[in-house]
Parts: sequence; structure tokens; C-alpha cells
Amino acid sequence: MSTDDEIRAFIDRHRSLLLKEREAEIERTALLLSNCGPKLLEQKGLALGGLGIASMNIGLGGKTLVELERPTAYHNSPLFPPHSFRPGDIARIEENVSTNQSAKKAASKAKKASDVTKSSKSAEGVVYKITDVRIVIAVDGSDSTDELDLPDRCRVVKLANSVTYDRMEKMIDLLEKAALPSSESSDAKSIPEMTALVRVLLGISSPSEKVPVQDLKFFDDSLNPSQKDAIRFAMESAEVACIHGPPGTGKTHTLIELIRQLTSQSAANPRPLRLLICGASNLSVDNILERLLTLSSPANGERLKVTRVGHPARVMGKENVLESTLEVKAGRSEQAALARDVKNELESALSTLAGKGKGTKGKAPRGTERKKLWEEVRALRKEYRQREGGVVQTVLSDSQVVLATCHSAGGYQLRSQKFDVVIIDEATQALEAVCWIPIFKAKKLILAGDPLQLPPTVLSNDKDKVQKKDAKVKSATTAKPGKKETTPPATEEDVDGGSDTPDSDADEMELELSESEDSEISTQKLEFQKPIVSIKKGPSSKPLLRPPRSLEVTLFDRLEKMYGPRTKRMLNVQYRMHKQIATFPSKVMYHSKLRSHESVAKHLLKDLPNTNAENDEDEKEFLGTPVVFFDTAGCEYFERVDGDGDEGSKCNENEVTVVKNWIDQLIGVGVLPSQIAVITPYQAQVALLTTTLRPVYGLELEIGTVDGMQGREKEAVIISLVRSNETREVGFLKDKRRLNVAMTRAKMHLCVVGDSSTVQHGSPFLKKWMTWLENHADVRFAGLE
Repeated sequence: MSTDDEIRAFIDRHRSLLLKEREAEIERTALLLSNCGPKLLEQKGLALGGLGIASMNIGLGGKTLVELERPTAYHNSPLFPPHSFRPGDIARIEENVSTNQSAKKAASKAKKASDVTKSSKSAEGVVYKITDVRIVIAVDGSDSTDELDLPDRCRVVKLANSVTYDRMEKMIDLLEKAALPSSESSDAKSIPEMTALVRVLLGISSPSEKVPVQDLKFFDDSLNPSQKDAIRFAMESAEVACIHGPPGTGKTHTLIELIRQLTSQSAANPRPLRLLICGASNLSVDNILERLLTLSSPANGERLKVTRVGHPARVMGKENVLESTLEVKAGRSEQAALARDVKNELESALSTLAGKGKGTKGKAPRGTERKKLWEEVRALRKEYRQREGGVVQTVLSDSQVVLATCHSAGGYQLRSQKFDVVIIDEATQALEAVCWIPIFKAKKLILAGDPLQLPPTVLSNDKDKVQKKDAKVKSATTAKPGKKETTPPATEEDVDGGSDTPDSDADEMELELSESEDSEISTQKLEFQKPIVSIKKGPSSKPLLRPPRSLEVTLFDRLEKMYGPRTKRMLNVQYRMHKQIATFPSKVMYHSKLRSHESVAKHLLKDLPNTNAENDEDEKEFLGTPVVFFDTAGCEYFERVDGDGDEGSKCNENEVTVVKNWIDQLIGVGVLPSQIAVITPYQAQVALLTTTLRPVYGLELEIGTVDGMQGREKEAVIISLVRSNETREVGFLKDKRRLNVAMTRAKMHLCVVGDSSTVQHGSPFLKKWMTWLENHADVRFAGLE
């Protein structure tokens, strides 16, 4: 049982880590105010410059949608360079800073722009949609008294989002109040209930015994035994259950069945439950919503009542999904008419204040008249908020299933809502602190994810590694006895590359390797392992709560280490990869427990209806081989740094040529560009691949980072490993979770391009992978003839 001191240390450590992460994000966006020039900002993926306005429209919730593109007058290509903008990011549109201005002038201009909250020549908003040639920013202009007046030539810069950190820190404060009540706390209503779920999550008490589920009948007969077992396990668990879904095992499919079971009345579930479905990203939430909307109506004819909570700019732009959003449903309710009348009055008053109303002739009121109008606006805003709040609560209370991201579950709309169960998808990609936001709203928690794929991106880890590296270099000649330095010297700056976490790598080694793995890795693990949570073996073992080493330690990870297999079930049948593609990750990452379903075990590119080889030899060489390895060892295809010294990302021109040649071959035998994805750990390589391949194959060919491909799949995937150097440094490739994502995206064909003589020396995992490729893949000569 966790003591008060252990809980306090756990909470204090979370506060400290969140503060460091907030500072790291602010520092990253503070490049705008430093001596960093516009070109470097674009290299970092934090800005898109030289943009022009393509159109301006009104979107949901009265948001102004500003669509921006690269005008042909300023650019040779309409395609955006590589960047880190994603739907839902906070961004500012401002006057363009040309590259021929000095860095100092650029910094001065950026600072002035940041000092003006509502500049007529700039606007802040949310990235609504982004393609290779267009970016749409949703600007909330409902409270603005000035017309949106943007420059003809502008740029978009990425801003730090402090709201997320505010909510996470608030949740940590609430957790402290609940777990460590103080006599000084005057407002008892603000303290969340210390439920059995919270006690289990903090290790104060162990999970309750399972409550057997009787006569469980599944809606979907196609579920495999491991999926059925996971559903039964989640329903029988009283407080918490974890569903481990390796790549392609139908995790979302399983969650949909679980949702149907929990929301339906049956012998196994006597009372229909109310659910809050959350995810680490908007995409994961929308994917679940789409699946729920396609379900057929039950026997009683009543469809499941679902509502999607979230900023309209962040919600998937599909009609059926948008129809389920809180804003649309609230706007169609009977009580919404009165709220709309108040809103119209409010907009009319604001137009008058801006000099845009009827009879104003472009002149804004002044003096007493202006003061009176502002008082009217304030009163109307208050009334509108009250009426809108009433409508929102009515819609939500009538919903049996509410969907939101973990972050938006902390919004004002859900402040008084309670649920029976909260389900968090992609829980292994969410910070533990953000998971606590929805946890306080329910009495039971179900987590789904894969801890052996990429963890949450943590910016402060990169900063810590750089500082440790500098300290290591300074003390190399005057080393003193003490704690052993565990951070490797390789550090790299890569916007979409995430972070390489060797400590985490070691902590999870025991989970990832099968018993047959050699002792070399086990020895390395023991050398620098830092346990976060430990348990004593035996029937009377009690969980021990330890402060997390890093924010990368998710709630899913922590519970697995606290309680072992008691809280987890793994899905073990994958429906994506050819058996040969799945063999290595199954053996090394999943204890050889991952099996290939017979429907995919032998499927190849030659089985696609659009492929056609001229002869049997071509069919075997291009369409009949599941794994191909182009080994560049000995070719001297060395990498180079794109950017300023160590700050730049890595790229490899020769590998790009090898990739292009292979794509030419595949397309020559009928494979469509839309069936191919080219992925790499490095942004600079993405840029080089895009420049080379886009003009030839168009937008249908997918090119991106490994991180951006997580959760997705393609018929054929080509991986460019990039690293090739005489010092045998591999950087990001050391993170086996990133490699696990890369090698499990392909359905029928996986092609790896890399230098085995460099890569194999990066880690024991990489050595095993290179050895496996040499023994089981079709190894091709990578030399350019």
C-alpha cells in the first residue's frame, strides 16, 4: 500500500516534469523572439512563409476559415516544405518576414507582433485542415471588434499551447487534494471523490477480484478468441483494465464491441452504462465515432445516442462526424432558437462597434454611445453564455456516449457530467497527467494501446540529453566516482522525430524480449536500469508507487509494472502483415505471441487486382517477395547534415535514388502510387524524398516520418534508414519502438534501404534486425549502376 510520502513524491515529481515540459515548449516557440532567422524557423518546421490568402469562409461556431497557399508569384512549387503543423495546433497568421532581412530585424518584428494581442494585421487560430498545398486556419472572430485584416503576403507560425498544461497541472492539484486531504482546504466541493479507481491507480489498494460475467453474447461473430477474452476481461474488472493491441490486431474493432456490450442491456450487463470515450488525438476519437455511427440499429430500433465534444476545427471534416458534434446538435435543439436570437443581437452590436453595422457608414460610435454599447454587449454575452450552457447540458445529459480527447474532456461543457466508464484509446501515446482529466469523471477505467510502439513526444527529454551530453564532455577527463552516466552521446534535433530514450529502452527491455533472446541484452539492461515501480513476487505482493523517471512513462506502462498481467490482456492475432513481415517484431517485441491471421499470412502484391508482371521472373522479383533489403554497406553512401551543424537533420541522397529506382520498378508492374508509402525517421530525408518523388508520382504517393505513420498501413512500405557514417552513429534508430512502428506498417511488401555496416553497431536490437534481414529477406545490391 502506498504511503502518503510516496504519493506526495509521485505528485511532486509529476509537477516538476510538467513544468520542465511547459518550459521546453515555450523555449521552442521562443525561437520566434530570438536571433533565429525565418529560414531556420522553416527548417525547424515551426513556420510556413511566403503565403497568400486563397479564400476566407465562415465555419462551424462562427469561426472564420482562412485558407492559405504558396502563390506561384513567389514560389516555384505550390508544395509546402516539411513542417510540424497538424490539425488542432495553435498558430498565428502574421505579416511575412522575408529571408533577406537580418535575423535581428526578424526577431524585432516577431516580438512586436507578439506584443500586440489583437493586431489588425495578424490573427491567432487553430489549424483546421492541412494538405500538401493548402493550410486552413480557423480564427475565432466572434469577440473581435475589428474586421480581420490580413496582409497580402503572410506567414503562419506555430505557438505554444499553454491551456493543455494548465489543465494537466490542475488535475495534479486535484489529485493531491483527493489523495492527501488537508485541513486547510476550505472548499470541499472542489475536491474529487476518492473512488476505488483512484485508490487502485495510486497503489493505495489492489484491484478488486473479477466479477464473473454470465451469458455473454457477442454482437460480432468475427471476433477472435483473444479479442473476446479482452472484452470479457474488461467487463469483469471492477476498477481498471488494460487492452494491449499490437500492430494490426484490431484494437479499435475490439473497443467497438466493448462499447456495444457496455451500452446494451443484457444478462451480462443488467444496466446500460454511460460512457466517456477519450483518446490521445482527435483522429483516434473520430475513428471510433465513425465506427459507432455505422452500426446498425438494435432490435428496439433506437440508435446509440452519441455526442462528440471538441473544437470544430479539430474534428474530422466528414458530414456524419460533424453532425454528431456538440455544436451542431446544440444548434438544432428546441432551446437553441432563443440562444440564436441573443447571438444575433450580440453580433449586431459588435458590428456597430466596429463601424460595420447598418447606418454607421463605416464610422464606429464614440464617447457615451460607445460605452453604452459595450455595456449592452457585456450583458448580451452573459445571457448568451447562460442560454447556450443550458442547451449544451441538455444535449450532453441526453447522450449515452460522449467522445472527446483527454484534454477537451476538461472543458467547461463536461464540468458537471458524470459517467460509469471512461475508455482511453491510444493511452500509450498520452501523458499520464492528461489521462487524469477524464478519470475523475468515472468510476471505472479501460485503457487501450501498445506500450511497445512510440510513447508520447516529450520535448524536455531532448533538452535534458543535450545538457547531459555537455556535462559528460566537460567531465570526461576529471571523472569522479558516483552515479554512472547512462545517456548516450548521440543527440539530434528533429521536429517530427520524437525523442530517443535509452533509459526507457532499458526499462522496457524485459517486456519486449522473449526468453530465447541472448544474455547480451539482459546484461545491458541490468547495468543501467532505473525501476519506476516495483512489486514483490508472491501472492501477498503489494504495489509500490515510485515517482516517474520521465513523462514518457504512461499510465498504461505504470499499471503494467505495478500489477503485472493482472490488469492486462493482449490481442494476439494480427490482420495486416504477411507472415514474414510480422515474424521479427513478433519474436523480439511480443514474445513470439503475435500470430498472423490466415487471411493475410500469405498475401502479396501479386494478389492485388491492379498488378501485372510480364513474366514469372518479374512477378517473383517485384510482386512475390514480402521483404526486400537493399544493403548499402561498402557503397560509401554516406549521410549528410541538412542545416546548421549538429542542429540539422540527416539526409542521404543516394538512398533517395535507391528508393526511387525501386518505386519505378513497382509501378512498372502495376502497383499504384496510392498503395505505396515511403517513410524515414528524419525530416531532412522527408524533404529530399518529397522534392525528388512528388513531381514524378504526385500527391498519391505517401511520404513522411515514421512517427506520422503510427496507427496506419499501406500495401507496400519503403523505409529509408539514412544513417551511414564511419563513426557508426545511428541516433534515432536506437529507439526500437520507432523501428517497431516502421517495420509493422506494411501489409504485403516491406522494403528496407540502409547501411548494415553502420546500423548493426547501434544496439543489440539493431544487430538482431540486420542479422534477421540478411538471413530471411531478399537481399539486393544497392549500388547505383
